Amino acid sequence: MFDNLSSKFDKAFQILKGHGKITEINVAETLKEIRRALLDADVNFKIAKEFTVTVKEKALGQKVLTSLKPGQLLVKIVKDELTRLMGAESASIKLNDNPSVILMSGLQGSGKTTFSGKLALHLKKKFKKNPLLVACDVYRPAAIDQLGIVADQVGVSVYEDREEKNPVKIATAAIEKAKKDKNDIVIIDTAGRLAVDEVLMDEIKNIHSAVNPSETLFVVDSMTGQDAVNTAKAFNDILNFDGVVLTKLDGDTRGGAALSIKSIVDKPIKFIGTGEKLEAIDIFYPDRMAERILGMGDVVSLVERAQDQFDEEQARRINKKIAKNQFGFDDFLSQIQQVKKMGNMKDLVGMIPGVGKMTKGMDIDDNAFLGIEVIIGSMTPKERSQPQLINHSRKTRIAKGSGKSIQEVNQLIKQFEQMSKMMKMMQGGKGQQMMQMMQNMQ
Repeated sequence: MFDNLSSKFDKAFQILKGHGKITEINVAETLKEIRRALLDADVNFKIAKEFTVTVKEKALGQKVLTSLKPGQLLVKIVKDELTRLMGAESASIKLNDNPSVILMSGLQGSGKTTFSGKLALHLKKKFKKNPLLVACDVYRPAAIDQLGIVADQVGVSVYEDREEKNPVKIATAAIEKAKKDKNDIVIIDTAGRLAVDEVLMDEIKNIHSAVNPSETLFVVDSMTGQDAVNTAKAFNDILNFDGVVLTKLDGDTRGGAALSIKSIVDKPIKFIGTGEKLEAIDIFYPDRMAERILGMGDVVSLVERAQDQFDEEQARRINKKIAKNQFGFDDFLSQIQQVKKMGNMKDLVGMIPGVGKMTKGMDIDDNAFLGIEVIIGSMTPKERSQPQLINHSRKTRIAKGSGKSIQEVNQLIKQFEQMSKMMKMMQGGKGQQMMQMMQNMQ
């Protein structure tokens, strides 16, 4: 996420290394690089220029704090300005009506249909809602099929009418059905086009007028940069939407849409899509995203994701095993399964302070755990429950059975032992020390 932009910001801040204070000359050189980084990320020229002017005024207007080096001070100013540029605070979704109607808008290919399913799952899990998905794309049968598949995957109902060709009638009929079936959320997936046109705008405007949604969201592919911002303005002029959804942030995102869209349409980014999995949806926090862009990590989001996948009963069971020194490879494997549910690996690594910079440019595969799973799968039940039994001859058999080398088996056993020790430390009341270590890495 924003790897290229992060690298260029990092390069810009290197200019101030070794300087005792911020001056007109060194700050101008740094901000020239920052402006170039923003323009390369496809940020609007006017916004990039205003951003660097504001940062310069704040940098030269402050006395350097004794505890901060000039580079650190500028990083803080840039972080604060990036946060402000992206909206300053997170914006919540309005769910006061019954049913609350959420209208999805955007161009074809922006990810509206998939995101409708992600949002349904999010509201179902987080707010205990009972959503109904509505198929209002009357032009593409494949879109109706796709929404049906997504609805099945997230375990919610879908309303469709393949005979009716008027999306307004489909939408209003769906709301009546939702009232009857006690669905408290109605998410309307609308048709898109490859470009903004009069027919598309008239249609979405008519649906909007007919259903009077509690929330209108504009879904945009974050990889489209300035085009995304221009499209957002066109839709906002017609719909006066409530918020923006940025999809495909796990791809080769330059960042232009995230950094420009709030300034252009004055509407908050409410959600982001961070991967292909239907759980890959996050509330957008401008301050956390600014920290991610500047390579500071995002521990809060990492902890929140972990808590979402946290199984209290399983945790109690594992804690008992750790206390009795009975933590085995089956438990280790269950922990891995929990981590895998949290999202794609590169995104998770980027949330760890300091580690994101170290792994920049590296290809971190989502199948990173596959080798571990294969090795554990080649162990006998007894070996998995009593790892201390695994001697050299057993390692040889495990390596042969898994198609891995002895070195890889040894490496896994070492990782397992380290994790066991760490978990024992957490139980021994040293958890606070470890959290402090994590904070110090920032």
